[in-house]
Amino acid sequence: MNQGLSSIMTIRFSSITAPLRTSLLPLVAALVLAGCASTAEVATNITAPAQFKEQSVNTDAAAAPVQAAGDWWRAFHDPSLDALVERAAASNTSIQQAAARLAQARALARTVDSDRSVQVGVGAGASRQAGLDRNQGNKPSTLLNAGASISYEVDLFGKLAGASNAATLDAQSRESLLQSARLLVQAETAQTYLSLRALDAERGLVREQVEAYGDTLRLTERRVRAGDLAELDMARVQTELSATESEAIALDRQRALLEHALAVLTGDIASNFELPSAEWSTALPNIPAGVPSTVLERRPDVIAAQKSVQAAQARVGVAQTAWFPSISLTGGGGSASPDLSDLFKWSARSWGIGALLSLPILDGGRREAGVQGASAQLDGALASYREQVLIAFREVEDQLASLRLLREQSAVQALAVASAQRATVLSDSRYRNGYVSQLDLLDARRSELRNRRQALQVKSAQYQATVGLIRALGGGWGVATAVGAL
Repeated sequence: MNQGLSSIMTIRFSSITAPLRTSLLPLVAALVLAGCASTAEVATNITAPAQFKEQSVNTDAAAAPVQAAGDWWRAFHDPSLDALVERAAASNTSIQQAAARLAQARALARTVDSDRSVQVGVGAGASRQAGLDRNQGNKPSTLLNAGASISYEVDLFGKLAGASNAATLDAQSRESLLQSARLLVQAETAQTYLSLRALDAERGLVREQVEAYGDTLRLTERRVRAGDLAELDMARVQTELSATESEAIALDRQRALLEHALAVLTGDIASNFELPSAEWSTALPNIPAGVPSTVLERRPDVIAAQKSVQAAQARVGVAQTAWFPSISLTGGGGSASPDLSDLFKWSARSWGIGALLSLPILDGGRREAGVQGASAQLDGALASYREQVLIAFREVEDQLASLRLLREQSAVQALAVASAQRATVLSDSRYRNGYVSQLDLLDARRSELRNRRQALQVKSAQYQATVGLIRALGGGWGVATAVGAL
């Protein structure tokens, strides 16, 4: 509160007689609230660390070049991915809806701001009446009029400016939400595409195993016909072959669903969309060590929540101005005449000006309720902002932890794959020479397939976590210009 204004009002108020003091109490309270109204920043009770916790255990020293907050997907060096993201940016319906909401918010901001301008209008009319004038009798008469009017509300206490500022901040929040929608669609497109490419690689691996089982089945059939093996051995191989073919079909189904999801993301009809299978050659960018937590200041959803807090704060000030008097200036001029030929003569002119001051004294608590409602809205916006910041930190830490652990898992899984492949080669050789049973060979092949598929899934998870981290950081990990303190 403005202490100077408060003390002045206390001194003056004490010199007024008791009855008059009671009648002027609402006006005095309004002026005191004027001293309390402030645009100071609202505390969010969030202390942001200088660095993410998971970065302290990240040992990567080099980083692939990544756009700070732009075409981040180009760091994966995949032309197909680039084309899909660009299609999604142009045709995705979620982005189009967010853009329409932004256009509505901007139009509303212009509407609210127009109340601060001079309002000018013109009008004309004609009427014919009888019996309404005592001196006129029952004789009908015609009255024609034409004129212009002008009005202006004097914004002494900032009511209109505050409402305009709040609407502008709402539009800025919508603009940030549009950017958030774009980033979300970009990330979903990239993750869906990378999942599809991972499935292509896994399908190729499973098909390779199907061919291997087919070769084993043909060899087993020859040995059964020669009497070297029992029919049970052939049934076991046939079982493995059929089970692996079933897994391959299941992967085909998953790929079809991902392809359809890509169609929706790019704004296309699933029946018309097709992405041919291709070798998975997408590059995996490295994450640099020491990414500062300040990059979260450029996250669009965090910026949107921040703008919502500022808009709610502005509306508290607008609600407080309801205690103040409103002053309106009006003016009008024109002419009126019973004959159209005389309507624009100087003798038919008319004009008027006026000023209106209004201050509600008793309103049943309406204004106080308005202030309380605006304050509650501010509290809700603050809580939403804090929640958004907390979620942002959690998402970054989740992805950093995932990348660190996936990197360790990938190294261990690579050893498991190498051992499983060696075991399969040895088992196949020993089986062909009669040193081990068919069950040993089948177990070795199952182990190899399982470990190679697990390695592909770990690799896919690394790509997903990388895209997730880029999205959590707001579209990259370069330091952007600070928008506001967390």
